[in-house]
Amino acid sequence: MKKKKILVALSGGVDSTVVAYLLKEQGFMIEGVYMKLFDDEAYHEKNLQNIELVADFLDIKYHILDLRDEFKKEVYDNFVDTYKKGETPNPCVLCNRKIKLGKMHEFAMEKGFDYLATGHYAKIENEKIVSAKDSSKDQSYFLSNVKKDVLKSTLFPLGDMLKSEVKEIAKKIDILQTIAKQKESTEICFVPNSYLDILQNHFDTYQEGEVINQEGEIIGYHFGYMRYTIGQRKGFRLKKAHEPHYVLKIIPEKNRIVVGKKDELLKKEFFIRDLNLFDDSNENSLKCKVKIRYRSPKVECTLYKKEKRVVFKEPQAGVTPSQVAAFYDDEKVLGSGLIKE
Repeated sequence: MKKKKILVALSGGVDSTVVAYLLKEQGFMIEGVYMKLFDDEAYHEKNLQNIELVADFLDIKYHILDLRDEFKKEVYDNFVDTYKKGETPNPCVLCNRKIKLGKMHEFAMEKGFDYLATGHYAKIENEKIVSAKDSSKDQSYFLSNVKKDVLKSTLFPLGDMLKSEVKEIAKKIDILQTIAKQKESTEICFVPNSYLDILQNHFDTYQEGEVINQEGEIIGYHFGYMRYTIGQRKGFRLKKAHEPHYVLKIIPEKNRIVVGKKDELLKKEFFIRDLNLFDDSNENSLKCKVKIRYRSPKVECTLYKKEKRVVFKEPQAGVTPSQVAAFYDDEKVLGSGLIKE
């Protein structure tokens, strides 16, 4: 029987190295691939030094995939434009769809590999994404918008493992003793510190503007609308307030933010765009649970597919335009969409 050929996404970190090690130990024919996504030669040089160590240790070859143009067009520019519109982007979700399980997956298939394997903490069962065993590391939310057809040729070997188990395996790999001491990558790879550092390259983000209430009365001032997101309660000044106020809405064309009390944040429903479903049913209404941010809990809702409308069982706070709403049936991902309003 012919051995399966697997392309492993290598970042130069612990998780992706453990993936390559495990698959090699299981007898698969593997090669690695490193993606250059943005201009930072020192960053890439450090990662490629690590990958060179990994490739030598495992006796595998690796590819360097230059996706800087595609990443800028599909992820970076969207990130900047979304903040300009007064909304809050989720670049990791877009990167998984367009780049990691988009362009990189295409590369794997074009090169004749049977699978692409990545270090994501999630599972694939019956061509559906399922939450990882390690709930503290679970990345199913960030994978909820990938195209369904890539799942049959994608592997997430860490999905059934705890991070502590991955660390134990890493101890067996000599070269990882050096790599493991390095700081783990940040959630947004191209943002070294604050997202404002990125935006400042394109806009003057420090522009004082008015804070208004829902009645349109001017009640304070802020320091530039791009510095705020829905639900934020700090960073603006009110003339007089006896209890905390939260950002309810952002009006970019007027450089205004609308604030209100906590109960004014609550919403019963919202609309979505770019609906991406793994669910095969023809029913228009789907009772399920939804996460409206990565760190938010799953809450009960009904998704109306044709109308692209989501109705909560109980009103929720923090519904934020351009964030991802990921739908779940218990631990199984049903799909996702981008919050519209």
